[in-house]
Amino acid sequence: MDNSIIKTINLTKTYKVGEIDVPALKSVNLNINKGEFTAIMGASGSGKSTLMNLLGCLDMPTSGEFYLDGVNTSRLTKNEYASIRNQRIGFVFQGFNLLSRTTAVENVEMPLMYDRSNIIKDHRAAAVKALERVGLADRMHHIPSQLSGGQQQRVAIARALVNNPAIILADEPTGNLDSRTSVEVFALFQELNDEGITIVMVTHERDFAAFAKRIIEMRDGVVVKDFIIKDRLNAKEELLKMSTETVVHE
Repeated sequence: MDNSIIKTINLTKTYKVGEIDVPALKSVNLNINKGEFTAIMGASGSGKSTLMNLLGCLDMPTSGEFYLDGVNTSRLTKNEYASIRNQRIGFVFQGFNLLSRTTAVENVEMPLMYDRSNIIKDHRAAAVKALERVGLADRMHHIPSQLSGGQQQRVAIARALVNNPAIILADEPTGNLDSRTSVEVFALFQELNDEGITIVMVTHERDFAAFAKRIIEMRDGVVVKDFIIKDRLNAKEELLKMSTETVVHE
């Protein structure tokens, strides 16, 4: 039985710069199973962002195949491609991407407004449930400027969860946060992952990648390392250590 949620076969992406072909991704073969928490790492130009864009159905490959939850996305029409992106993938970005004059609950509702399947009938109830899931039930009527950076990222995570996606893709999700708030976000990711949610994250921080279960390292458009983390960090334990160290220093 195939338990994969992401499967790529010779996935390739080449960009045209004038008359020159620039290969960004070269025949990548990947298999990510349901319930994994995977970190994709690599220097600038390694292909990690290109891979993330393809996995998120934000861009189409030049060649090769990408299966998302058993669906061959290379055979989809543009409308079907947009639908699978909206219904099956939750996105979390570095910059939060929240609407500044819109409340937390309205921001979380936003993806449901573009969902033509109309599977979720009560948008507000779904948004409230998602905010409760990330511990922000008491902040649902606040606009982003009334929230801390960590709270804004939690709203973004709730927005990613509202459609009950097959997978969450997180692109440098703590890039704009301080160390402690970053670990708090990873504690939430680990909690969600423990509930069975598949998470794929791009990060250049090896310390943060250690909160995942698996690391895929890229260089020059190819996967150079792919391994399971043996001594995975527990974010809640790290938070406890940080609190203890703060008390000692005081």
